[in-house]
Amino acid sequence: MQDIIQQLEQKRAAARMGGGQKRIDAQHAKGKLTARERLEVLLDEGTFEEWDMFVEHRCTDFGMQDNKIPGDGVVTGYGMIKGRLVFVYSQDFTVFGGALSESHAEKICKIMDQAMKVGAPVIGLNDSGGARIQEGVASLGGYAEVFQRNAMASGVIPQISMIMGPSAGGAVYSPAMTDFIFMVKDSSYMFVTGPEVVKTVTHEEVTAEELGGALTHTTKSGVADMAFENDVEALLMLRRLYNYLPLNNREKSPMRASGDPTDRLDKSLNTLIPLNPNQAYDMKELILKTVDDGDFFELQPDYATNMLLGFARMAGQTVGIVANQPLVLAGCLDIKSSIKAARFVRFCDAFSIPVITFVDVPGFMPGTSQEYGGIIKHGAKLLYAYAECTVPKITVITRKAYGGAYDVMASKHLRGDVNFAWPNAEIAVMGAKGAVEIIFREDKNDPVKLAAREAEYKDRFANPFVAGARGFIDDVIQPSETRKRICRSLVMLKDKKVENPWRKHGNIPL
Repeated sequence: MQDIIQQLEQKRAAARMGGGQKRIDAQHAKGKLTARERLEVLLDEGTFEEWDMFVEHRCTDFGMQDNKIPGDGVVTGYGMIKGRLVFVYSQDFTVFGGALSESHAEKICKIMDQAMKVGAPVIGLNDSGGARIQEGVASLGGYAEVFQRNAMASGVIPQISMIMGPSAGGAVYSPAMTDFIFMVKDSSYMFVTGPEVVKTVTHEEVTAEELGGALTHTTKSGVADMAFENDVEALLMLRRLYNYLPLNNREKSPMRASGDPTDRLDKSLNTLIPLNPNQAYDMKELILKTVDDGDFFELQPDYATNMLLGFARMAGQTVGIVANQPLVLAGCLDIKSSIKAARFVRFCDAFSIPVITFVDVPGFMPGTSQEYGGIIKHGAKLLYAYAECTVPKITVITRKAYGGAYDVMASKHLRGDVNFAWPNAEIAVMGAKGAVEIIFREDKNDPVKLAAREAEYKDRFANPFVAGARGFIDDVIQPSETRKRICRSLVMLKDKKVENPWRKHGNIPL
């Protein structure tokens, strides 16, 4: 028996070495952790249970039968993050460059299937050169098996991808179907076709970093949510994000007690809005002063910055925050910000996370580039997301809510549960100046008369009381009491139940 135990430990030691010390050193030289080191940082100490340590590939072409490494380039299993279950896979770049084989894919599929059975999230740490070329279509089939599970798990369990090295070709589509994508600066990249292929086909000269690096995908494409300086920072931030999420779509998010009083008032908010209606202010200040302990986990902070979104807590409960940012493009809705917010609202709805919306929106961004780019259809994505959403929805209009953008931003008409406005809120079809120039065209050459008409329009319509008179606004509140009123509303909405009509699925305007 002792001999057998010794053999087992030798096999385990061989598997833990992956591609060998030389390749491990090469990984470290690039500033990257190994697959197993990453799991040690991500998971609570001593909680990782590994599966399929001894799996090997079955390929016999191109001499592969003589080149087998236990584990086959991916470490899979489950563990805990702050005492909560999570399934994980971590690709090992020291083994065949992390390339995906049929066996490699089967390991990933096994833990995804188990995660669905028990209702726990899946986190993938991606570091792979793509499909293992020696296996041909078998590796492509392996990718498709993973893709199918990504689709089936969507909206059932949270799925998070951490890109910690290359992710090219078919390898990018599994992360693309997950809920959140994080990247590491200078060591991770994602693209469908690499720089060499791009150069051959389109004659463009581009580096891997420019084509699909972390900065590209967090600022230009919006593919990734956040980029971090190194592996350790990325994994610690991933632990922080995990703390906000429920295990599955049937469970609530974890409560975290806070010493921040729910009835706390913040008098400084009474002077947040400038007297000049065209002057910008920072909406993030309102968010930080409203949520528990000023703790706001912002997502996509460098993409479509005219829209703010992320997770926070109110009275210890996870909430999703969506807010226009007047500092950028005056807070207008455009193509990128609409898509960004729509996806986030749908995630919150899928996992029963209340949505709090702070509104200061002068309308949709005008211009040929927006119209040619499909702002009608892309703007409708956000409209659809809010309309379909059945979780508690609380909306606070801080200043402007003009035109169709008023409707889109979680208005009462889209089944907003509680809709507040600050006293200086302007809810109208458009700004007073534009409205008056249309209504009183005959006075356009008389600036004195036009100014009087504008003042009259402002007095009559540029306030929250017309909407309040129709019940479109539930109450006009003091800015200082925003936190208190939201917390009370969340308590009232705790057991909200709304069901949409039965259907296979809707047809969101993609």
